Amino acid sequence: MIIMYLILTFLDSQEDKLVEMWVSAILTIILLVIIAVFGAKVLFYFFEMAYVEYVKKQLFFNHIYIRRKRLSRSQKQILQNEVKFYQQLSKKHQSFFEHRLYKFIDRVEFIGNDIAITDRMRVIISATLVKLTFGLRDYQIESLERVIIYPDEFYSQTNKAYHKGEFNLGLKALVFSWKDVLHGYEIEDDNLNLAIHEFTHAIHFYYLKVRRRSTSAAIFLDAFVELSNMLEDDDNLKSKLVASNFLRDYAFTNQFEFIAVIVETFIETPSDFKKQFPRIYDKTREMLNFNFMGY
Repeated sequence: MIIMYLILTFLDSQEDKLVEMWVSAILTIILLVIIAVFGAKVLFYFFEMAYVEYVKKQLFFNHIYIRRKRLSRSQKQILQNEVKFYQQLSKKHQSFFEHRLYKFIDRVEFIGNDIAITDRMRVIISATLVKLTFGLRDYQIESLERVIIYPDEFYSQTNKAYHKGEFNLGLKALVFSWKDVLHGYEIEDDNLNLAIHEFTHAIHFYYLKVRRRSTSAAIFLDAFVELSNMLEDDDNLKSKLVASNFLRDYAFTNQFEFIAVIVETFIETPSDFKKQFPRIYDKTREMLNFNFMGY
């Protein structure tokens, strides 16, 4: 009996050692895979960032989705009826647009102040962000967590004045007058679009925050720096731009308003912009990585 007990004890100890060896081997393999994946991700980031610095474009496609999300029939109908940018896309790019719009609506909280939130509000406002970032990979603008909508102008606690729209960095919110959002889209060529203007602020601030982690941010910010330097170095171009009144005076308030106004102008009247100020137009297009739909 004693001999039998010793044999069984020995076999059990060998089995435990074998299990330990297998567990150790599996854990080692998992650790090596994690290190390899992380290392590959880091190498890819630095390689693509270097590519962006020289070529001003991202290395790979901006639209890679494992599983594309689908909008409801009513949401898609709103896009088809009211969003001109979406209407002009190919079927494939429309599906990309729908996926991005779904992801934004799903992530962001929409809050109505004296107004009921509707699907039309969600779709039209969200489509503005999707349009502006459609040429870029980093489109979620994660520092933006809520959209607050008023029926008309609202009193802002930020500067104790009435506003039609604002980007509130502290609240991580965009605040809109719904009346003025609609007005911006009713007149398509006056270079005044509240939603485009305020979303550009949100994009700009977010990209400043993630500059070292996002190739999309690098493209956007580098092109804007080059545009600013172009205007500083070329007094004739700058004087011509100011004297032309092509950009409204508000554009020259500061760099944040300047970038918002030139994006409004680029989206609403691209042909006139390209004709009058081709160098500024090209830098704006580079900033948004817009290489489609005639832009």
